[in-house]
Amino acid sequence: MLKIGFFGAGKMAQALAKGFLSAGLVKGENITASCAPQDTQCVEAFEGFGSKVTFDNQSVADNSDVLLLAVKPSVVKTVLDQIRPNFTSSRHLLLSVAMGVTVNQLENLLPDGSRVMRVMPNTPALVQCGASVYVPGNRATVEDEKLTAKLLSSVGTAERVQEYLMDPITALSGSGPAYVYVIIEALADGAVRMGMPRDMAYRLASQTVLGAGTMVRETKEHPGKLKDDVTSPAGSTAAGLCALEHGGLRYTIIDALEKATEKCKETSKAL
Repeated sequence: MLKIGFFGAGKMAQALAKGFLSAGLVKGENITASCAPQDTQCVEAFEGFGSKVTFDNQSVADNSDVLLLAVKPSVVKTVLDQIRPNFTSSRHLLLSVAMGVTVNQLENLLPDGSRVMRVMPNTPALVQCGASVYVPGNRATVEDEKLTAKLLSSVGTAERVQEYLMDPITALSGSGPAYVYVIIEALADGAVRMGMPRDMAYRLASQTVLGAGTMVRETKEHPGKLKDDVTSPAGSTAAGLCALEHGGLRYTIIDALEKATEKCKETSKAL
């Protein structure tokens, strides 16, 4: 049975662990997670999965075959320095979700021949609707890639990409849920302003976003065409779209993606 370890037990680690468990890819007792002693929410979450929680990163490596590096970029070197003596290329596969940390940087911090995968899931993995990508390391095998795809597919979609795309992907699908939550909140606030009860506004706004996304994926139609299909001449949708254009919605979202991408690149250069 697969044994999985998590360095870091925050929201992303919890989302992935829950997905792996729901898909039956691992048993709770075969998961080990490390975190700081004061992170009581993280401890309680993994204990709730029936998993082991430790404050010792070396213990995670000793008890696991697949290692998920789910810590902030600034902590990556510290964690990998700690586990380096316990890391064996024949046994361990490292999957890193740390923003901006490249495959080469990971491999340079581990023993020669180490097998690594750079991955980028997102928090909707918590409800098995994640959008994940991965980049195989130089020593990763075909079986490593298959296992990575299987793990990530258990919490949503997964696809292999070239590493030069990881920064804009992080800005889009990694950070994107936060942008969409703001849009859902704004849609609901607008409906409340027009007299709708707030709980109903959140239900309808979230379902509308879910439905629109599903339409794009399932129909394969260009979003512009789908938008036109909803927009009648001189109708209410046309009036609303005009207000969005006047407010600069498109530019603001495009600019957000650019700023987030630049931040990812800055993080990588600082390591």
